[in-house]
Amino acid sequence: MTDLDSFSALLTDEGPALLASLRDYDPAQELAVATRLRRAYPVELVTAALAQARLRQRAVAKFGAEDAYRMFFTPNGVEQSTRRSVAEHRARRLAELDVRSVADLCCGIGGDAIALARAGISVLAVDRDPLTAAVAGANAVALGLSDLIEVRCADVQEIDTAPYSAPSNAAPSDTAPSDAASHGAVFVDPARRGGRGRIFNPEAYSPPLSWATEAVRGGTGAIKIAPGIPHEMIPADAEAEWISDGGDVKEAVLWFGTRPGLRRATLLPSGAVLTGRGLPDPPVRPLGRYLYEPDGAVIRAHLVAEAAEELDGGLIDETIAYITADELRPTPYATAYEITDALPFGLKKLKALLREREVGNLTVKKRGSAVEPEEVRRKVKPQGPNAATVFLTRVAGAPTMLVGRPAAAVTPGR
Repeated sequence: MTDLDSFSALLTDEGPALLASLRDYDPAQELAVATRLRRAYPVELVTAALAQARLRQRAVAKFGAEDAYRMFFTPNGVEQSTRRSVAEHRARRLAELDVRSVADLCCGIGGDAIALARAGISVLAVDRDPLTAAVAGANAVALGLSDLIEVRCADVQEIDTAPYSAPSNAAPSDTAPSDAASHGAVFVDPARRGGRGRIFNPEAYSPPLSWATEAVRGGTGAIKIAPGIPHEMIPADAEAEWISDGGDVKEAVLWFGTRPGLRRATLLPSGAVLTGRGLPDPPVRPLGRYLYEPDGAVIRAHLVAEAAEELDGGLIDETIAYITADELRPTPYATAYEITDALPFGLKKLKALLREREVGNLTVKKRGSAVEPEEVRRKVKPQGPNAATVFLTRVAGAPTMLVGRPAAAVTPGR
């Protein structure tokens, strides 16, 4: 039985009820559960259902329980699909651009297609893997979105994207959906993993970035890329957006048909946006009372200077993305810490200080240091009722340990 056959078995009359009964099952008890279920269901169906139940449990963190326990997944789909909050952000942007239909190329299990459809956008979702396409189609049905999502199993490089990438003032096309000619867009999510792990060369994506760019260029569209892409590889006519969710950088996107050359960092769930203004690198200045750790999206977008200007701050070192300032100011773009001690690097000194302060809850962060946080924790052996944060970094070129704590929240306007 192929993987596609196993998945198809879950869509039979018995499948939904069996999956529903496994919603809260404990994977540690799988053998006992499987033995019991095989008395009532075919062995292949039980095996497929247990695998799907495990995937649904993993997917809750990315899609939320309400959707995850109605959807279907593949192992790669759980790992690589767009987080719901990020997909909804992208769908909102496209809706604000008056996009009414999207060709979602390399759609995976349909995470983006679902968000687009819920924003009222019709979607042609394309993936060349038969199992993945089948899962995407089943998800459209499961979530009641099949009237807005058409799933096609095909090589995306053979799809005619012209009806979707036409400029907004283009004449309607006979081959386009009824509302797509003047308000279409193309979204490409190339595979960025291979047999050996992550792919860092954009031309080794599947399909290559150059192909995706040509598929999108000329109209409205977006291409999902790795957040670590070198800025010099970003096309001059593209806007580049880095997106974080809960402080973790999730992805980067090249936008076409928006603001060419713009660099922007979007922070979810707040939706705060920082855009580039072409500022020079911030100056290095003496360590102040407060240390600001910029959000990862701000750093990836090379917008530390814009964040520092808002904080009236400077860098602690010309190569380190930590901002220092004398005043505490509210900002969505960085996390503020009040620094109590600055010590030359030396774990014996740090251990003595933490023992004196009775610090047992120790957070260790590093930037510009080869020392690993776990090594520090193991050697200083924190004990006590108090908490502290230690930054292993450089200050004006010198290896330094900064000890502090999260700064108290500041009320805007005070």
